[in-house]
Amino acid sequence: MARVSGVFFALTEADTNDSLTALNEKMAPVLSEHSDNIYLNQDLYKRVADVHQQEREGKITLTTEQHRLLDKYYKAFVRSGAGLDAGKQSRLREINKELSTLGIAFDNHILNENNAYQLVIENEADLAGLPECVKAGAAEEAKAAGKEGKWLFTLQNSSRLPFLQYAENRELRKNIYEAYINRGNHDDANDNKEILGKIMALRLEQAKLLGFDCYSNFVLDENMAKNSQTVMDFLNNLWGYSLENAKKEAAELQKIMDKEGKGEKLAAWDWWYYAEKLRQEKYDLNEDEIKPYFSLEDVRSGLYTVANKLYGITLTELNDVPVYEPDVKVYEVKDADGSFLGVFYADYFPRAGKRGGARRSNFREQAGEVRPLNYNVASFTKPAGNMPSLLTLDEVETMFHEFGHALHGMLTKCNYKGVSGTSVAQDFVELPSQIMEHWAVEPEVLKLYAKHYETREVIPDELITKIQNQGTFNQGFMTTELLAAALLDMELHNLTDTDNLNVVAFEKETMDKLGLIPEIAPRYRATYFSHIIGGYAAGYYSYLWAEVLDTDAFEAFKEHGVFDKNTADSFRKNILEKGGTEDPMTLYRGFRGADTSLEP
Repeated sequence: MARVSGVFFALTEADTNDSLTALNEKMAPVLSEHSDNIYLNQDLYKRVADVHQQEREGKITLTTEQHRLLDKYYKAFVRSGAGLDAGKQSRLREINKELSTLGIAFDNHILNENNAYQLVIENEADLAGLPECVKAGAAEEAKAAGKEGKWLFTLQNSSRLPFLQYAENRELRKNIYEAYINRGNHDDANDNKEILGKIMALRLEQAKLLGFDCYSNFVLDENMAKNSQTVMDFLNNLWGYSLENAKKEAAELQKIMDKEGKGEKLAAWDWWYYAEKLRQEKYDLNEDEIKPYFSLEDVRSGLYTVANKLYGITLTELNDVPVYEPDVKVYEVKDADGSFLGVFYADYFPRAGKRGGARRSNFREQAGEVRPLNYNVASFTKPAGNMPSLLTLDEVETMFHEFGHALHGMLTKCNYKGVSGTSVAQDFVELPSQIMEHWAVEPEVLKLYAKHYETREVIPDELITKIQNQGTFNQGFMTTELLAAALLDMELHNLTDTDNLNVVAFEKETMDKLGLIPEIAPRYRATYFSHIIGGYAAGYYSYLWAEVLDTDAFEAFKEHGVFDKNTADSFRKNILEKGGTEDPMTLYRGFRGADTSLEP
């Protein structure tokens, strides 16, 4: 079942079609019922509970890994309602079944909206400001859509963000921006307001049936943070600093607009455009100047070199393995001693059947001698004309990030499924991924892989210095939009009453209370916040939580050298190999030698 569903859900995320969508909708309640039949089975529950009690009483002795696995499954039964009376269990079954179908509908609506939107440019004058590589990509998109001779922009990050960043036509920037932030909120067949309201109500009912006052406390009971108050304190502590910085950045952008003498006030759809102008003014750096040094193939090669230098592993492309799309590349992963570690699939380009964003998962989980089959999925800038895929710095860091998850899944050495690889607390899982982002822009690392796609010149020191100097540029904006989304996620799941909930009105009320400036929207608004549907409910804070850990962890590398073997061996042994076999902070302490502070 796990193997089949792993492949099936991978395809519904990365390469879906009408048939797969229909099958997903049909199977969701069936799979929900199957899961409930396991976790509400009283004989199974009593057996697990009995073993759990025996260990607590000292009648049996288990290894640390066995203890963690037993505790995980015991809690899974309890948190599924195995200890409740028959009436409450029956209601939980109904809730789970309904949630399974609502979540699919929510995500399908976003995919439909993404695919439906097309910004078709017929007049080349409307492309003013856009780099040639962006125009070439838009021409290719138009040709593929049967609109040869025109230019087509979509809501994919690789298409939308360059347009917002460079296009001089303000009305068109507004058009694509508003199309993006209003997804799922058009009172049509793809509207998500009612669906999300139902999901919130059902999650709250589920949490109360299981003895919690709100859904966030139900979720967080299993995380490092433990409860909603800890997370809210953490996020609110960051908010003041972040918003203050964002306001200063907005004022700087307004000054640039004022110099143009058009009498315009900075709006949300202006931010990327004027931020790029400010970047050039402050740091003499145009991102389009550095993209030629970041071809996808060179970045990928650099990433694998980093993995080799840190952990001794090698990735060798396999050309005879079946794939679901020609774009997908497959690699055999071996350890320094030549032993087999797993297989890695890389799927990096957007397509109509692929959901937005980037992710990592597996077709097969590691357990004992069984090695994993891991994959990364993203939607990076596609090749255009004679140019290869040229990545933005953000896309470079995303590739490193997702491969960090893959390393966590591939280097794991556990005896049991359920605790191997990325099967860790939600607010710990981003540590291995986010720490990898640091290597992406390290000067020593850039020299290894950043080469001009035409001349093969290594990126010059001057450009590296500029990249380093602008490392915290626009940080107020980026942190504020992320924090706003994390706080929206928490506030939705902190609700103890969902009667008459209007999710859009609630979002506005929440942002108004926070004092979010109108020039910034939450990174994900309620009606297209897929993270909180697909496993990150009351969990989007994890990216910021893990950032504290990864910054501290990378300092250990900086102290001894970014490729220091002893530090890398320790990170591998204490973090990557251990999976969820020990408490997360115990694992971190084993690597770093101490806890870290969560203060901003």
